[in-house]
Parts: sequence; structure tokens; C-alpha cells
Amino acid sequence: MQRLARAPNIAIATLWVDALRNEGIQATMQRYFLGSAAGELPPDQCLPEVWLMDDAQEARARLLLHDLQNVPQRRWVCVCGELIEGGFEQCWSCGAEMPR
Repeated sequence: MQRLARAPNIAIATLWVDALRNEGIQATMQRYFLGSAAGELPPDQCLPEVWLMDDAQEARARLLLHDLQNVPQRRWVCVCGELIEGGFEQCWSCGAEMPR
């Protein structure tokens, strides 16, 4: 087993583990319940961690995790005039798709 990353919270760690598993990478989350010990233990020691079960999958897992952490950010103006920012590809005002 090898630690792949520390996540900022349980929700993000869960998303990362699920994404890794969907790609066939055997991953698990550790320190799930340690958040309640923050204050008694150093905060950085209480963060949830993503661990790999198979060290041979590390390169693929790191690449996928990098892609998850670096979602392309966009800024475009919809045909309806709404300014759309972030990773959105559809206007939340009129539902139009982002121009290609």
C-alpha cells in the first residue's frame, strides 16, 4: 500500500477514491473519522488520505488525480448575454451549450 494524497476534506477524498476506482485503480480512504480529533492532534495529521492498494498503479493514479485537481477553467459569454465562468459548458440561464 502507498499513500497517494491527502485530501482537504472527506467529500473530496470520497470523490477522488470513486474516480480512481471507476478507472480500475484499487484505492481506499484512510483517516475517515480522524477529523473529530483535530485540536488534540495536529490538523494536518487528521486529514483524510487516499491510498493505493497496488503500487504498480501509482503512475496512472497520479495522472488521474492531477487531472481531477486541475479541471480546465473557462470564461465565455453565452448567446443570451450571460457570462459563464469555471468548468461549465452549458449556460445556467438559457441552457445553451458552450460554443466550440
